[in-house]
Amino acid sequence: MDSLDFNMVGDFITSALKLGGIPLIFVFIINHFTFKLWHKVFIGLILGIAYGFINGENSVYIKPVGDLFLNAIKMIIIPLIFFSLISGITSINDPASLGRIGIKACAAYLGTTTFAILTGLTIAIWLEPGVNSYLDLSTVTTKVDTSMVKDFSIIGMITGIVPSNALSAMVEGNMLQVVFFSIFTGVTILKMGGLSSRLTDVFQMLSQLIFKMVAVIIQFSPYGALALTGWIVGTQGSGVLTDLLKLIGTVATGMTIQYLLFGAFIYIFARISPFPFYRKSVEYQALAFSTSSSKATLSTTMKVCKERLGVSSSSTSFVLPLGAAMNMDGMAIYLGMSSVFFAQVAGIDLSFHDYIIIIITATVGSIGGAGVPGSSMIMLPMILTAINVPIEGVALIAGIDRILDMIRTTVNITGDAAVTLIIDKSEGKLDEETYFSK
Repeated sequence: MDSLDFNMVGDFITSALKLGGIPLIFVFIINHFTFKLWHKVFIGLILGIAYGFINGENSVYIKPVGDLFLNAIKMIIIPLIFFSLISGITSINDPASLGRIGIKACAAYLGTTTFAILTGLTIAIWLEPGVNSYLDLSTVTTKVDTSMVKDFSIIGMITGIVPSNALSAMVEGNMLQVVFFSIFTGVTILKMGGLSSRLTDVFQMLSQLIFKMVAVIIQFSPYGALALTGWIVGTQGSGVLTDLLKLIGTVATGMTIQYLLFGAFIYIFARISPFPFYRKSVEYQALAFSTSSSKATLSTTMKVCKERLGVSSSSTSFVLPLGAAMNMDGMAIYLGMSSVFFAQVAGIDLSFHDYIIIIITATVGSIGGAGVPGSSMIMLPMILTAINVPIEGVALIAGIDRILDMIRTTVNITGDAAVTLIIDKSEGKLDEETYFSK
């Protein structure tokens, strides 16, 4: 073989590497072994990190693979939440039980969200990540779109829970409105007497159809993990973390504390050991970390809750989707921390009144968050505006937001599963034999 042939082979290998061909083929091979799904996702993550460091900016070539996976997930999110909520409601024969579980779920999610914000504020005030910072907000020229911030109001959000057009709510992906319409539909079916059982069967079958479709899509999650992780590492690299290392460390500390608190909640309120919960949650946590979407992880979380944690089908189908739509503990911590961080960078001393505003607006803002990558970039300017802190600083963390989003999402979905488990135990439905099994 002459030198030209060697050059052609070298060019082919280089091109294949740039396009992600070699690691994708490797994941394809791994995907056909009898590994658990989270093992495959973890391998995809490792390969993605290696690919990103090797290819740098050229990692954008592999991003479309991740986009395809996320688009497939987004395609199924609304039907999943709609049919699973109706299925969960109609499977609860006792209307009093439905109301009791709903009140418990909403109270628990509001409580954990508020507690998460307080945790974030406490850690940020203690570690002071923005004090003596080298960041200069006056040098930031990138502006953040504030159109959504200006239009925001708590009253408007409350009245907006009820959709004026249910189909528009589904098309636009307004999760709170979809949840409201789903609950309204499910409760109405329960009141229809003779027709109730037939409609229940129809929605149960449609729910099973959606879960089957989701199961097919989730099998491609190792490819999505590889592509998305490779793109992030390659385009942003480790250098982007340098200037904001203190913020990253602060966020990681707060998230770790909140993660451990979920175990404490399980021990205190469910009166069972949290170790089986942590051990069996790795599968959906790995998927959440790689996709940065709690809703993309919802189906896997529901499967783990029912099959491995012993949570009843009714609680899994009702409480968990409700949490995916309104419970964002990881985002709540991040919003509280980032607000304090930018106030410290700008040299603004926050008053007690400012902290109350942060708690209220972050709680309301995190409830019904988009649940997709980057949703915090809309919520954070809203809070900064409320406490008169320059919002231009948000552009400074835009580069690392995607990386931190991985941690936030993992905490979000873990909180959803923990609350679902606790509520199911309080209703006497938890299968403890399955929960404690290997």
